[in-house]
Amino acid sequence: MTSIYDAWADVYDSVYSYVRDDIPFYVEEALAAGGPVLELGCGTGRVTIPIAAAGVEITGVESSTAMLDVARRKAAALSEDSKPRLVAGDMRELGFGGQQFHLIIIPFRGFLALMTVEDQMSALSSISSHLAPGGKLIFDVFVPNLDMLVQEGDTSYHLRDIVDAETGRRLVLWHQSAYDNHAQIIDARIIVEELDEAGTVERRYYRDFQLRYAHRWELQHLLTTCGYAVDDLYGDFERTHFDEDSKDMVWVASRS
Repeated sequence: MTSIYDAWADVYDSVYSYVRDDIPFYVEEALAAGGPVLELGCGTGRVTIPIAAAGVEITGVESSTAMLDVARRKAAALSEDSKPRLVAGDMRELGFGGQQFHLIIIPFRGFLALMTVEDQMSALSSISSHLAPGGKLIFDVFVPNLDMLVQEGDTSYHLRDIVDAETGRRLVLWHQSAYDNHAQIIDARIIVEELDEAGTVERRYYRDFQLRYAHRWELQHLLTTCGYAVDDLYGDFERTHFDEDSKDMVWVASRS
């Protein structure tokens, strides 16, 4: 079964190499939980592998087999007793039978890949059935803002310049999105320009994806409706209290 994220497998780690501030947070939460941990939307193992390397038992679930192949190659560097379990799956229909986890995480906006309310509720129901008593669900999403939602869809915005840690290549990243604010759907495109030493574009390529953005109280009611208690809501990965200036929502919930 193919996934829209298969096309991301060979470029994901380069494009998102700047996303690091959430890793210590999730590692700390995994250590506090003591395992076993379940990560949904584990991708190339960006968060999974640091948790496994910290000595915590973790299972990563990902819908893209191509992304899982990258994660498995990266995990090969770990000792045999610390390797994560990496499986293909769908967070809406987790197939772990009666197995339960003390912590279930969905890092880096993975929850927003659920494109309908029905999908969100199916995922939260499936997650609930796999949470051990006293276990926690933690996920993070961005805070939608008016400036973002009224951007013109045919305009490319400079995201940032980065250097690929493996190849040393300079990459210029551009972001282009179209917004369906009725359905709360973002059709997003990352445009990547690879530069040579002289600053000339040697290669330019596109990677597309969709997200369904969600607002603060929408998520609060969704969690409550699905039988969760909201234990904490942070505005960043330093555990700052969420307020009107927060750019992120980091949700910590448990079964009520």
